[in-house]
Amino acid sequence: MDRYAVFGNPIGHSKSPLIHRLFAQQCAEVMQYEAILAPVDGFADVWRDFVTAGGRGGNVTVPFKEQAFQLADILTERAAKAGAVNTLSLNAQGQLCGDNTDGAGLVADLVRLGASLQGQTVLLLGAGGASRGVIEPLLQAGVSQLVLANRTLHKAELIAVNFPDQVQACALDAIPAQNYSLVINATSSGLSGSRPDISAQHLQHCQLAYDMMYGKEPTAFLQWCQQQGVAQCADGLGMLVGQAAESFAIWRGKKPDITPVLAELKRQLA
Repeated sequence: MDRYAVFGNPIGHSKSPLIHRLFAQQCAEVMQYEAILAPVDGFADVWRDFVTAGGRGGNVTVPFKEQAFQLADILTERAAKAGAVNTLSLNAQGQLCGDNTDGAGLVADLVRLGASLQGQTVLLLGAGGASRGVIEPLLQAGVSQLVLANRTLHKAELIAVNFPDQVQACALDAIPAQNYSLVINATSSGLSGSRPDISAQHLQHCQLAYDMMYGKEPTAFLQWCQQQGVAQCADGLGMLVGQAAESFAIWRGKKPDITPVLAELKRQLA
């Protein structure tokens, strides 16, 4: 039986094994998918042991996306632009292929939510691996300008330099006053129950506030956005299922329907 896995540290909270089990049932694919805890400094060794034991592909989450990027023999264009890999697979020649499906998952979820992307100005908060993976897909979806704001300006600048001039880097306390129709939180602030320290003025024209984190209750960022009167708020559960569907299609050649899987995850969270 073909083996797949998600690698992370921590990893016990991962919904990926459930998601891919539901995808496999839906698509009549016989496969095994597990969660593997890798040492912070030992991802490469754990991955090689997995392949030796028959592993065919895997997902990579925090903190290993950059290490997976370095490990891959071949990179897709979107992974190369992101500088991070969240999906690994072996081709017919045994080469390790690295891809990044995060952005595709995000864009698919935004479209599902009815967000308008064509010609819009987007504020993206945070300059970690989560942000790097979604900038190129957002631009390809028609976003005309993207402001990347981070607590440390230099880190945002290191990312923005890899993209056209329509991507602008700034510090959280120096965000340009513009009409942001979409504000995306790609920071990990939700893990500590906090939110990025930005001014409420940047939400004045926001039609959708999106947090890549998810949980049983709205994140602190989404609660704050609701208090500021943002019309629509959404967490990252749909993005999680969407990026997983992209990975599944890479491995098995079938694109699953995310609707019933997303509904089951929401049911379990509730």
